[in-house]
Amino acid sequence: MIKTIVKDVFFLGQKSTEATKEDLYLAKDLRDTLEFHKDACVGMAANMIGVKKRVIIVNIGFVNLVMFNPVLVSKSSPYQTEESCLSLEGSRPTRRYESIDLDEQWMPKQLSFSGMPAQIIQHELDHLEGIII
Repeated sequence: MIKTIVKDVFFLGQKSTEATKEDLYLAKDLRDTLEFHKDACVGMAANMIGVKKRVIIVNIGFVNLVMFNPVLVSKSSPYQTEESCLSLEGSRPTRRYESIDLDEQWMPKQLSFSGMPAQIIQHELDHLEGIII
């Protein structure tokens, strides 16, 4: 179901809690909402649709990937960039890393990303921590 994008910085500034199997429905809501906003958005976190759970979705070029309880385990090659967010007006400077590795709670292996997918994932991981760029 397409959800309304949350723009309340107090809500967005709160940490998300661990997702459980009862939160699987969020995958569809995030997919539907990201698809609806595909011209202006390449990723989102569950708190952007009003649910403070550790679930994100990112467009990695050929597919929208949903991750439950992702954890950043390593990062390399920092750089400065500027990002915008569907939940906020304008763009802001931020520091990102060219390459990252993640553990995803419901997958038995580590995932590696670089370039734009890595940047998008880092932005969404910040949302889970209540960090607003």
